[in-house]
Amino acid sequence: MYEKVIKELRDSGDYRVIERFKPVESYHKANSAETKIAIYLDVETTGLNAQNDSIIELAMVPFEFDSEGRIYRVLPGYNGFQDPGFPIPTEITNITGISDEMVAGQSLDSQKITALLQGAVLIIAHNASFDRPFMENYSEEFESLWWACSMQDINWREQGIESSKLEYLAYKFNYFYEGHRATIDCQAGIHLLSQTLPSNQIPALQELLETARRTDYRLWAVGAPFETKDTLRERGYRWSTGEKDGHKSWYVDIPESELDNEVDYLQTEIFGRKVKQLPRVKITAQSRYSQRI
Repeated sequence: MYEKVIKELRDSGDYRVIERFKPVESYHKANSAETKIAIYLDVETTGLNAQNDSIIELAMVPFEFDSEGRIYRVLPGYNGFQDPGFPIPTEITNITGISDEMVAGQSLDSQKITALLQGAVLIIAHNASFDRPFMENYSEEFESLWWACSMQDINWREQGIESSKLEYLAYKFNYFYEGHRATIDCQAGIHLLSQTLPSNQIPALQELLETARRTDYRLWAVGAPFETKDTLRERGYRWSTGEKDGHKSWYVDIPESELDNEVDYLQTEIFGRKVKQLPRVKITAQSRYSQRI
């Protein structure tokens, strides 16, 4: 009943109409394209540290997709609570709405989780570097899977969008939802991946898949002079204390195609000389966003 008014407001150019997101069962009808299964996953936790904090809610929503990034059916998923064994911090309850009473005595259903993983070729999360460590701590099953990130694997700034927060991205694509509950976050994330990107007019999922298929390398600038730290930081390098990877050094993750040029840059601009083989490790979707790198 509001369609005419909405159209007039949008056509005027002076108003933006944001619609409440309603879960979608299917985005494209089945055709001759070969489809595979991906799972959009989201966890709610007692904190940010996968080593010390616990999962309190997990949602996994499978969907069909093809190689061009088209999404077909959204399939039945799983949602479960887990009792962390200690009181949920008040700030977490305020954010998620999950209380001690809701999780009391609850545990995740490992059989249902394993069943969903069968046949899935990709796990997607919004900020996979957060979700993946929690899931790998929960079960080794998640270590060998291919992962992608709807926050990092799409260049949102290149699309003219300055924030990659899921709720903000939803707003930019004209929908809103009540976030910080696992299942609705997954459904809203799938909906985001179905959208057409403004700058290159391809499905968001297509760009994510292209990034996920890419081989990257983590390159450490071991022994870089202290006075070059600001230069390295500005170039996108991050500092590692060496506790997890054994290299107390600046490092950067780059596409395989840029590896040789980056090594040349380090030798010329940072070290000022040729150096021995700099440590590096290959990164694919099987290891990307894992703390095991």
